Amino acid sequence: MGYGLPSKQTVNAVGGRRQARNIQAGCRLWALEGERTVQTAVTEVVTVKVREDVEVVTDHVTFTAAPDQMLGTPDGWVHARDAEGTVLAWTAARKLCRARLTIEPGFDFGYLIGATCSDGTVGQNYVSLVVNDRAFAERYARCLTNSTGLNARLEPVTRPSGYLQRDAPGFRVRVVSSYLADLMRQYVGGDAHHMRQGFPRVVLRDKETFDGFLDGYMDGDGCPAKTWPARVLVSANVPFLMELAQIVGARFTPRTDGKASKLLVADSWPSRGTFKPEQHSLQLREAAWSQVHQVRRRIAKDKPFTLYSYRLDPHPGFLVNGHLARQPW
Repeated sequence: MGYGLPSKQTVNAVGGRRQARNIQAGCRLWALEGERTVQTAVTEVVTVKVREDVEVVTDHVTFTAAPDQMLGTPDGWVHARDAEGTVLAWTAARKLCRARLTIEPGFDFGYLIGATCSDGTVGQNYVSLVVNDRAFAERYARCLTNSTGLNARLEPVTRPSGYLQRDAPGFRVRVVSSYLADLMRQYVGGDAHHMRQGFPRVVLRDKETFDGFLDGYMDGDGCPAKTWPARVLVSANVPFLMELAQIVGARFTPRTDGKASKLLVADSWPSRGTFKPEQHSLQLREAAWSQVHQVRRRIAKDKPFTLYSYRLDPHPGFLVNGHLARQPW
C-alpha cells in the first residue's frame, strides 16, 4: 500500500510545521531519540500514488498517514492500520521550538533547587523567587545563571506584609523559560506546589550538589539552631521532610496539629554515613505517550492520494504532529 504521508499532512520541521509536500532534501526534521528530541536531515523524498490512507485519532490530534506507515510504540514499530488501542511515542509539538538548556551540576545547581523548593514559584513558563533579603536574591540569581546559563537579574518590588500591615520592599528574580519550569516540575515529581512537591532526588548525585540544596533550602525556609550546631528546616510538607530526614540520618516527628513541622539537621550529619549518591538525569524528559483511540480508513473517490516519504540521516524517525514515525528502510 505504500508508506508516507498525504500532501497536506503537517510534519514537525525545525523552524515550524510544514506540509508533507513541502519537505525537500536538505530539510531538517524533529525526531525522538530515547527521552530527548533530536534533529535529523532529509536526504531523499519519495512519492507514490495510492487509493487508501488512514486517519489516526490520538489523545492530542488526528493525523493522516499511509496504512503501512510505521509508528513508534513501547513495543517497537507498528503499522498505522494496526495502531488502534496502542500508545505512540509523542512529544508536545508546540514546545519543539524552545531553547534547550544545558544543566551544570554542582553546588550552584543544588542551591537553585533548594531555594526554589523552599521559597520559589514555578509557573507555566517561568521560575521566580520573591524575597525581602537582597543577599539571598543575589545568591539565587548567581546560582541560577551558573547552573543553567540563563540571564537572571534582580528587580526591586513591593509586596503586602500582613505583619507590618503595609507594602514591604523586596527583590524578585524571574526568568522566563518553559524548559526550566518543566525541568523543575520533573525534579519534584510533576507538581511544584510547595505542599505537593516530592523530594528532588536529583540533588543526591554528589555531596557538593546536596550541600548546595541544604544551603538553598535553609536560606528560604530555615535558620540556624540557637543552642547547638545545626540548622532548622521548616515545612508543612511532611513527606518531603520525612524523605530528607532519612538522607541526613535525623530523627523527625511531624506535628499533628496542621502547623508546619521542623527538621533539625546537625552540622555533623555527614559523619553518620547515611548519604548515598544516586544517578538521575539532569536533562528534561521530552518524550511521553499518546493513546490511539481509533484508526479510520479513507478511500479516494476521484483522484488518488499522493504520499510523501523520507529517507533521513542520522536518525530514521521523524515527528508527525508530535508523534514518532519512520520509514522501513
